[in-house]
Amino acid sequence: MKIGNTELGDFPLLLAPLEDITDSAFRTICKSYGADMVYTEFISSEALVRDAVKSHNKLQFDDFERPLGVQIFGNDPEAMRKAALMAEEVSPELIDINFGCPVRKIAMKGSGAALMNDVPKMVKIAEEVVKATHLPVTVKTRLGWDEKTKNIVDIAERLQDVGIQAITIHGRTRAQMYTGIADWTLIGEVRNNPRMHIPVIGNGDVINADVALKMKQDFGVDAIMIGRGAIGNPWIFEEIKQFIQNGTYKDTPSLQQRIEVCLRHLRLAVDKKQDRRALLEIRKHYSGYFRGIPNFKQTRMKLLTLTELDEIEALLLGLKEDELV
Repeated sequence: MKIGNTELGDFPLLLAPLEDITDSAFRTICKSYGADMVYTEFISSEALVRDAVKSHNKLQFDDFERPLGVQIFGNDPEAMRKAALMAEEVSPELIDINFGCPVRKIAMKGSGAALMNDVPKMVKIAEEVVKATHLPVTVKTRLGWDEKTKNIVDIAERLQDVGIQAITIHGRTRAQMYTGIADWTLIGEVRNNPRMHIPVIGNGDVINADVALKMKQDFGVDAIMIGRGAIGNPWIFEEIKQFIQNGTYKDTPSLQQRIEVCLRHLRLAVDKKQDRRALLEIRKHYSGYFRGIPNFKQTRMKLLTLTELDEIEALLLGLKEDELV
């Protein structure tokens, strides 16, 4: 699969952009475990244009993270155009537009998934961003606003027509948020639409290698984007690749391996952010890193209370597998 001049392989696995999750540290960890492409956390076009420090900080990345896409969102075509130009300055491989975020504070302000209720405006925004930059522009979206308005097949064609070079589709409506089961049927319809010639990337409920292979075989998508399935579980990219290539499963990471990767993630985050926020944000990953470890709940609860790096390191390094059984 190729987007612009970036070759991503036969069946690439992409790390989805997730707010307060896919920062530079976690992107680096996921790249080291086989993610073929990663994205910044989504960035408000309005905040970027206003020179908000937090938004500008989200544009920072290391070359090891490449290929990388900068994801922007907003509902004003002019602000989105300006944001695309600002994103272009850091030379990512592509710019991605978020038309799928279901979170109330985003959607109720007319951005993210809300634009599925105003397709002409969605298309206008996409067109303005495409015109503004020489970089490839892609889109991430959902099936529709709700069960009555699953209009993704038409939307995909219209976005392609204005120059969008790939589309990622999450298999839920905005009304579903993250509940229920992702429906990949319409994703398959978009992929198999004879009018479509750009890559179609499937997203939603890919939590292990079995699901990934099924989605590939049943719906013919060109790639898979993994979001929540990667939180505290960067091994998922290696696991899927091995299973697709030879049908075998990777061994479950040992407690020691989990500790090592969790600490590497934590230290990277602290080093990159130089801020105690790193210690707070990584808390979202603990459940994933230690999922399946018996009797870990008490340790996890203690981890959620610690606020110093050396305390967290001491607790994790002191864990013994035989003591948790």
